[in-house]
Formats: sequence, C-alpha cells, structure tokens
Amino acid sequence: MSRAHLVIREDADRIKAAHWCSIAPVGTRIQFQRGSRSLSQNRLLWSRLTQLAEQMTWHGVRLSAEDFKDILTASLRKSRVVPGIDPGSFVVVGLHTSGMDKEEMTLLLDLMSAFAAEHGIIFRDEEDGTERVQPEGQGSGL
Repeated sequence: MSRAHLVIREDADRIKAAHWCSIAPVGTRIQFQRGSRSLSQNRLLWSRLTQLAEQMTWHGVRLSAEDFKDILTASLRKSRVVPGIDPGSFVVVGLHTSGMDKEEMTLLLDLMSAFAAEHGIIFRDEEDGTERVQPEGQGSGL
C-alpha cells in the first residue's frame, strides 16, 4: 500500500487504522488531522467576504473579497509581517485558509461577524436574500 486515507466514523475504522499501523513498514509516515471545513462553511465564507467587499471601504480603499480574507485571517491567526523582496514592501505570512478545519473556520466566520457588526455591515442569507443578524455571543454553528 503506497498511500491510504481513512476517515474515522466508527470503531471499525479505528480497528482498521490500528491494523494498518501494525503492518506498516518502518519509515512509513502517518498523519492524523481533523476533518476539513464543510462546503457550507466555505460558501458562507465567500458570500460574506464578497458582501464586505461590496459594502465597505477600508481606510479609503475598496478591497476585494480576497483582500478581506487576508485581513481577517491575519487577525485570527495572529500572522506576522516580514519585509518583502522589493524595497519598502511587506508580506503577511501564515494566511492560508485552505487547511482550516471546521473549528478554525467557525472562529473565522465568528470574527467576520464581529468585524462586520463593528462596521455596520449586515450580511444577507445566501439562500433567500434575507438579512440574517447573528445574536451577540452566538457562534455560526457550522
């Protein structure tokens, strides 16, 4: 077996994983990671980022949805700013959302809700176009 993936859904999956570990050759790399974010979280993320870009000017500049993703992810991940290659340029490192699990994505969506509320942005529900206001202190629950 050169590569195998297993999602643990029940005890039988744990047994299978243990068996694979017991027969794996020395030098085999085994990685455990949480499940990735859900498709509904991803849709909500990009819907809200697009709405931020449409409704908000950030320090006098209109930003894209991708720009807002970078700003919010940098805040969540407490990213670092390092000098860039070109003189006078800077790069924020550690911004990737693609590897976020459900819990991290929920934290990002909650941060986005708080940020939007501070700036008077109201998100519309993606499905029916109605406004959805998340009560203070309530997580997105996705």
